[in-house]
Amino acid sequence: MATQQRPTVDASYWMVTASGTDHPPPESDQRADVAVIGGGIAGLCAAWELVCAGLDVIVLEADRVAGGVSGHTTAKVTAAHGLKYARLETEHGSETAYLYARSQQEAVERTVTLCADLGIEADLERMPAVTYLRDPERVGELREEAAAARRAGLDASFVTETELPFDIAGAVRVDGQLQFHPRKFLLGLAERITAAGGRIHEHSRVTALHDGTHCRLTVESPEGGKGGVTVQAGDAVIATHYPVFDRTLLLTLLEPRRELVLAAPVPAEAAPVGMFITPEDGTRSLRSAPYDSGRRLLIVTGEAFEPGAGGVRERFERLDAWACTKLPGFAEADRVYRWAAQDNDAVDQLPYVGHAHPGSQHLYVATGFGGWGMSNGVMAGRLLAAHIAGGPRPAWTELYDPRRLPPVREAGHAVAQQASVAGHFIGDRLHTGEAVPLADIPRGGGAVVRLGGKPCAVHRDDTGKVTALSARCTHLGCLVHYNDAERTWECPCHGSRFATDGSVLQSPATRPLARRELPE
Repeated sequence: MATQQRPTVDASYWMVTASGTDHPPPESDQRADVAVIGGGIAGLCAAWELVCAGLDVIVLEADRVAGGVSGHTTAKVTAAHGLKYARLETEHGSETAYLYARSQQEAVERTVTLCADLGIEADLERMPAVTYLRDPERVGELREEAAAARRAGLDASFVTETELPFDIAGAVRVDGQLQFHPRKFLLGLAERITAAGGRIHEHSRVTALHDGTHCRLTVESPEGGKGGVTVQAGDAVIATHYPVFDRTLLLTLLEPRRELVLAAPVPAEAAPVGMFITPEDGTRSLRSAPYDSGRRLLIVTGEAFEPGAGGVRERFERLDAWACTKLPGFAEADRVYRWAAQDNDAVDQLPYVGHAHPGSQHLYVATGFGGWGMSNGVMAGRLLAAHIAGGPRPAWTELYDPRRLPPVREAGHAVAQQASVAGHFIGDRLHTGEAVPLADIPRGGGAVVRLGGKPCAVHRDDTGKVTALSARCTHLGCLVHYNDAERTWECPCHGSRFATDGSVLQSPATRPLARRELPE
């Protein structure tokens, strides 16, 4: 693995290079006009728009503000989402493609406005967004996409030359797009929210939610024991990436996936100008960011997979080998940052932003961003504020309504997805773990094994200490799988993730994996 030859930082560059936060959990019961669950880009943008509308807002973040998905993105704020618009036209019609493009480009411009008006320094850079292919037989797809994107109102063109250091067959270029440092942007936004009277609480996991004439939320105690704090709110927003409460009825319409990220400082002249992506090679995406004098950080993303699929170390090796082969200076970098990002795909390729379910009047959700969470997060903030605060709603409101029925043509995909989940449910109840001797689990390794006839997630740390946990995800009971590169336990059904001590890293699970006793 090429990255083993250089110092490896197993952390998001955005997390390493932005200051920490200090928003303590609530000490007593709270009331607010609106409770926002989740302190990522969708939650914070919604909170800001609502505060600006004069509402009393409380943000409840289970871990750290901008420390989850938003702190591990590649941070492209763009309306160009790969080969998107030709498909939208074909499957949903030209009006849908137009409204989607309009909502996304408005989010790009809203980001610029927020940074300028609020004085947020977020390494903002205007860049073209480029979707390329190397296969000459697929050039027709690119021409169709460029034409569809132009009809949708974007400044798109078909090109055969780019700043990439290798040959391509063609590309779709969309000018006027944006990239930034996501954590600097969101921490700046959080400061403005609190300065305007909003309340933000970190380490405040919401474990229960009542949705009626108003919303009542239960926030677990900081020590993780029984009890906790109650928050009463007129409205509530679930902005937790994957909805933490199943009453949204979106479980059957979302498919989680993870992507790996490598980033290394290279000479500035070796960093292509622009944001690039291709569906080839299992998806490859790259951009650069300011680093230091004479260098830029080249960020490479790819190797998409379902949580719990395994083989993550090998996936990192493939991504690193591709970067070292294709990108000058990457192999010679003096360090490499390594992390992963997770998002959810909607079955009809459109996010869900609005009323959480058909019967809800005061509960809202934002999810299903399909790998484009930066523009969709800003869009969701504006749309949620329009729903809750009143006033004119955007022309694209119905486009993202979570209560919409998926098109008939997407039913097969939804059925296949749920068949996979059902397979895990059934198989996991028949499978109780492997007969792996504990002594065979290496340091840094993990396995689901049988202990006392029950499946247990067993991990051995670098010192040799062994920790045993229940292997059943606390969300709906699927068996977790070990991620050998990130050293986490992952649920293949709905994407919940847990640390090796059992604590929750990613929703929809809200409770940790229970400890298990090791045999003498």
